[in-house]
Amino acid sequence: MTKVIKLKRGFDINLKGKAENTVSEASMPKTFALKPTDFLDVTRPKVLVEEGETVKAGTPLVYDKKHSRIMLTSPVSGEVVEVKRGKKRKLLEVVILADSEQVYEEYPRYSVSELNNLTREQVEEQMLKSGVWPQLVQRPYGLFADPEEAPKAIHVSGFDTHPLAPDYDVLFKGQEQYFQAGIDVLKKLTPGTIHLNVAADREINAAFGNAQGVQINKFSGPHPAGNPGVQIHHLDPVNRGDIVWTIRPFGVIQIGKLFLEGKYDASRIVALAGSEVEKPQYYKTYQGAKIESITKGKLTNDHVRYISGNVLTGTKVNPDSYLGYYDDLISVIPEGDNYELLGWIKPTRNKLSYHRAFGLLSFLNPNKEYVLSTNMQGEERAFVQTGTFESVMPMDILPTHLIKAIMAEDYDDMESLGIYEVIEEDMALCEFVDVSKHDIQAILREGLDLMKNS
Repeated sequence: MTKVIKLKRGFDINLKGKAENTVSEASMPKTFALKPTDFLDVTRPKVLVEEGETVKAGTPLVYDKKHSRIMLTSPVSGEVVEVKRGKKRKLLEVVILADSEQVYEEYPRYSVSELNNLTREQVEEQMLKSGVWPQLVQRPYGLFADPEEAPKAIHVSGFDTHPLAPDYDVLFKGQEQYFQAGIDVLKKLTPGTIHLNVAADREINAAFGNAQGVQINKFSGPHPAGNPGVQIHHLDPVNRGDIVWTIRPFGVIQIGKLFLEGKYDASRIVALAGSEVEKPQYYKTYQGAKIESITKGKLTNDHVRYISGNVLTGTKVNPDSYLGYYDDLISVIPEGDNYELLGWIKPTRNKLSYHRAFGLLSFLNPNKEYVLSTNMQGEERAFVQTGTFESVMPMDILPTHLIKAIMAEDYDDMESLGIYEVIEEDMALCEFVDVSKHDIQAILREGLDLMKNS
């Protein structure tokens, strides 16, 4: 039976520059990269290839010594041209000079009817070797899903409420068969329920509406209603000792393609969006593509911030950097390195603010689209909150007290205040509305690391 959950708390950041529903081919970049830094759980990476070596799409490139069964594989075929390292020899990128025609590693392929006869061991082995396993993220902590565990449930969020989020109807059009195959495979990994969570106020995507073997739940409300953490909290909370996995629809489809076609397919549709994009729209490319292959010649000026992902949780990148493993959005907004004298006190409707502060009148026009820069509009100061975090957090936890408990390294309070239920994306909105200008996401990660290592 479909559950309908209405959320009232939260805040939509309505930015100018949403992608129009047009899909074009991005220019094929010469190089692609696998970035171990995209994965929180890769701390002791081992590189399996050398410069000059030829690889296929799906060839294992890197694994972490702590998770030796989980392979990170090449998104495209070609030649390894650089193993890039940073300070203290930290592994940053494995760069591939791509072939003009893609060649794939061959993995076992199955018919739709054969998927039902697969064992968990067969599913695990193929997913771990091929590079699709990292699509599964484990709660608590938001790290690699542990193949030695059986989660009590798997959650798939079928909509995204982040600023400038891509439209899933565009990203996954015509992928119904692969999505269903991915669901059939995932059912082998949990004795529990696969929750497919969709937006209550929109028409359900064809791939999601026809899915079999899932529990469909509907959510309505402002951001972060689309976050798996919020959905898990209202459907099946994570308590001490519980294991829950999440996966994005793209990951489900990629798994479906792996088992139906026997190949690791890293092709994807990416949204190029933001106020500084001349014509925001969607582009076909591959995971790990060079950013400038999508953005070059498409911006209105050069003084911008490139973000792989969304503006709340994405990563600042350069045009010659590469698209992140989990990202299907490139956001481009103005660089905010200017100073505005007494800007906070000038009456204006052009600055978006959650607070109804004197001078900031955005609340008078809630549907207006805004051009926001990266300017912090202030500096870090004493951590003083008056219920603001709680008003944007649609979960029955106390985020202000949780952050204070992390700062005090109080393990008992961190646990009792719900740290197992959240990761960075769930509290990113708190960072946006924080008048004290603290890096809330970084503080939360410190707390998660403390709990994980305790």
